[in-house]
Amino acid sequence: MKIKKFILTFLVSLGIASFGSIANAACGKLVIAEQNWASAELMANVDKFILEEGYGCEVELIPGSTMPTFTSMNDKGAPDMNPEQWANAVYTPLLKAVDEGRLFQANKTPITGLGEGWWITPGTIKNHPEIANMTALEILEHPEWFPDKEDPSKGAFVGCPAGWGCQIANANLFRAYDMEAKGWKLVDPGSAAGLDGTISKAADSGDSWIGYYWSPTSMVGKYGLQAVNFGVDFAGRDNWDNCIMLPDEQCASPKKTSWTKSEVNSIITKGFVDKGGKDAVAYVEKRTYPGDIMNSMLVYMSDNQAKGSDAAVEFLKQHEDVWGSWVSSSAKKKIKSAL
Repeated sequence: MKIKKFILTFLVSLGIASFGSIANAACGKLVIAEQNWASAELMANVDKFILEEGYGCEVELIPGSTMPTFTSMNDKGAPDMNPEQWANAVYTPLLKAVDEGRLFQANKTPITGLGEGWWITPGTIKNHPEIANMTALEILEHPEWFPDKEDPSKGAFVGCPAGWGCQIANANLFRAYDMEAKGWKLVDPGSAAGLDGTISKAADSGDSWIGYYWSPTSMVGKYGLQAVNFGVDFAGRDNWDNCIMLPDEQCASPKKTSWTKSEVNSIITKGFVDKGGKDAVAYVEKRTYPGDIMNSMLVYMSDNQAKGSDAAVEFLKQHEDVWGSWVSSSAKKKIKSAL
């Protein structure tokens, strides 16, 4: 695996270095994935505004989600960019795509302060104070603390919506920890809004809640969600990549494991390089959101029910100190005049 990581780093460095020789021609039409959660919506719309107003590109945003967007980019070369690709969900095929020159990791840290895994609400700790010092292994012995609305005899563990890579991961971890036999039910929230709704309802009512979530997000900041220690070590990339992240028919014997280290990339295709030109690529390479700023923007979106396009304008108006370093001086002037 160390050899694979070395190869990946080496190839990416070659790919990024090669961008330096891109002709700085006029930017063409670019297609960017606008995925179905708030931070991804914000990033896609900020990219659209900056690339159009600052660099003269024509940008189309299309709907997307983790697995379908990656598959389309890998197989068809479209869309041209995914601003927020959670790499853990596609680690092995992404490694192969970079190796074969189909995709480029233009930015390996588009957001700082990341974290994925299992979380509980503060109300859960209030209801069961002992849980504050318990691991996931210990919590799973108490499904009665989290009664399912439809079947109170079972504990409700809230997983991910269909199409998200974490849906597969949580389903396999559900099997690895033998949760069904322990009296648990894996709840499909149906959508990003549905997942957030289960948290807000539990937080507002004081009910106990446990499930999958990630940071930075408005929900973590707004409701003070607490990450759960799994109580076991990470069982290795082979178990994660070749079992946990694969459909259950390809993962016969998942091992108990903690969540893998969170990694997000901004992924681009060769088409983005060719059509966007040197300046567009340089912008994506520099574009990193501090975790606290991202959290504050996500709270803004939640509190104001703001769409990605509205939140992008708010971000650009309020945080010139952040985005100003991502762009050239001439692009910065154009962007400011367009606000």
